[in-house]
Amino acid sequence: MSSVVLITGVSRHLGARLAEQLADDPAIDRVIGIDATAPRKADLERLGRTEFVRADIRNPLIAKVIAQAQVDTVVHAAALDATTGSLGGVGARVSPKDHDVVGTMQLLAACQKSDTVSRVVVKSTTAVYGSGPGDPAVFTEDMHATGHAPCGYAKGAVEVEGYVRGFMRRRPDITVTILRYASLIGPTIESPLTRYLAMPLVPTSIGFDPRLQLLHEADAVEVLRHAAVAEHPGVFNVAADGVVLLSQAVRRAGRLRLPVPAPAISFVGGLVRNSGVVEFSAEQASFLNYGRVVDTARLREGFGYLPRFSTQQALASYLDALPGLRGLPGLPGLGAGALRAVESLAGRLARVV
Repeated sequence: MSSVVLITGVSRHLGARLAEQLADDPAIDRVIGIDATAPRKADLERLGRTEFVRADIRNPLIAKVIAQAQVDTVVHAAALDATTGSLGGVGARVSPKDHDVVGTMQLLAACQKSDTVSRVVVKSTTAVYGSGPGDPAVFTEDMHATGHAPCGYAKGAVEVEGYVRGFMRRRPDITVTILRYASLIGPTIESPLTRYLAMPLVPTSIGFDPRLQLLHEADAVEVLRHAAVAEHPGVFNVAADGVVLLSQAVRRAGRLRLPVPAPAISFVGGLVRNSGVVEFSAEQASFLNYGRVVDTARLREGFGYLPRFSTQQALASYLDALPGLRGLPGLPGLGAGALRAVESLAGRLARVV
């Protein structure tokens, strides 16, 4: 059992909820939360006895925090933040190279020098597998991206895992767990997928209806907790059972689909990105075309965890908390301004395609 646990990204959704659970565990002596920004007021009470340290893990001073507190378990929940960025995984608005990769490098360097750290847990993403027409029906942990080399956010995720594997070779005495999360969803978490499904007009590619595999926020936190309090060495896909088609998700959300030719999905994504609603990129356009499904046998049999929510149940949990849309009669969520935007978009698409 861990005695002193350090959690990165404690001011964010998963980090805060993990800290809450660990702080309630009397078997854990101390819980230390690290983040570059202070927790929101709503999360302060949730953190309980968690000791908050305002620090950027990209700063080498993180090694002093670990040494002075004699940390034995490090949970890198800040890596590939679940609340911002990529639709096809869990990404970050800032440069992956600057934040995720450099931050992970500094944190692992601190752990490598430590005499007390015995367990490291790193939150990763299924985006490392990519999305493309040549993908297998189901990805296992031993597979790699098919087709084109990873780019953008996925490339950052691959680099993060590369540094973790290097750390494992240098410190084989430390138990390392890599958790590859599917797209997160739930009643309280805000993620790229939840923002995408909350749009009154949801752009989709004509001729494509990808399979989506989701993960409920409660299961995401519980898997992190299990990894923090017991040894689970290895790489694990973390996703719910079952899949849902994108068309089904949009329809159940009560949104209107905006079908566009596949070559124009990135163009539409650019317009959406400029609106500030959700981030789009070429890799996210591929995810909206091809989706991604992973095998979770190792999670159930090797890790010993069975998600409480299936993909369908996770989606329903989010939709139950989704506010209703109001707009013009017969066209939910759209006002006159939005209608003019749709007309303008249609004109631009006609010139592009």
